[in-house]
Amino acid sequence: MTPAELSRTVLRSVRGAVEEQELSVPVPARIVVEPPPRPGCGDYASNVALQLAGPAGRPAREVAEILRKRLAGSAGIARVEIAGPGFLNFTLGDGALVALVREVLAQGDGYGGARAGQDPEVFGDVADVVGPVAGSAAGGAREAVVGEVLARIDAAAGPGRRRGGGHPAVAPVPYDLATLTARLGSDEARWVLLRPAAHDPVRVPERPVQRESNPRFRVQYAYARARALVRNAGELGLVSEPGDVGRPAEVDAPSPTARRAPEQAPQHSAPAAAESFPGLHALQTLLATYPSVIDVAARLRAPDRVVRHLEATADAFFRWHDLFPPLPVGEQKPLAVHRARLALAEASGTVLANGLRLLGISAPAHL
Repeated sequence: MTPAELSRTVLRSVRGAVEEQELSVPVPARIVVEPPPRPGCGDYASNVALQLAGPAGRPAREVAEILRKRLAGSAGIARVEIAGPGFLNFTLGDGALVALVREVLAQGDGYGGARAGQDPEVFGDVADVVGPVAGSAAGGAREAVVGEVLARIDAAAGPGRRRGGGHPAVAPVPYDLATLTARLGSDEARWVLLRPAAHDPVRVPERPVQRESNPRFRVQYAYARARALVRNAGELGLVSEPGDVGRPAEVDAPSPTARRAPEQAPQHSAPAAAESFPGLHALQTLLATYPSVIDVAARLRAPDRVVRHLEATADAFFRWHDLFPPLPVGEQKPLAVHRARLALAEASGTVLANGLRLLGISAPAHL
């Protein structure tokens, strides 16, 4: 079950409670579900009961209990609990990850929006805007790139999901776009301009750095690593198939699948106890919430939301990858668990590529 499906399920429970006169409230147009603020509170949470308590004239926990009873046993939901003043915490069923991976792979470059913002009419307009800016006065570079990316994000969000309007006022940079691109290269220049929030200053590095300390490199390398896994699996005759990814591997040795260039390779230390490793859950949540991040970026006029989501996704991918090797080790035969892990790696690469495409940054298959 994806966050969007969960939101619709909760909305149906509210509508049912109103129709059967358990609640007397206007049915909201949509219900927000999001990852809980603290670990151990389920997979997703919603404050819908607190929102309905006032109009219903009843305590929020009482409203939450009405909805909890209706939601308990729903397909894809393993457990519904009430927390604090009336929050609903949801724990999804065992098949949630499998369903998510299937959805991402089925939608491909359309996951998160209308082909990830690849609207040819939008891109035609963007080209007209960006062209003259390359030699313009300082500050125009950031405005142009932010405006271009927001056009792509709007196209991905679509008119039914888009709520923002106009472009935010951004802190200027002391370079025009041509100078910045010549100094850093196109990918790094765009990342530097898009990463800060609109009101924050841009920090321009002396030169681009191709190593772990550079978040743009980490995101691109994570995508390249996902593609390398698919290529290597093909050489073994291994085909991906969404399923149970199993338990973490032993963590007292480096992952044998980590074939990274020593001068460029991000290194990630494994936790002491693999059984308590949260990386799989973190990666699942980040993949599932990618479409909602596009919505938020469109509504708030904030492309930096997409940038930071990609950074978090890349970091979660590496943490998961190092503990759940997607490829067989040594003489080990390919198993169902390897096909499932490979499918999750493919889904991760899909989300990273879609996000990079929205930002106008390349997604190289080799690094």
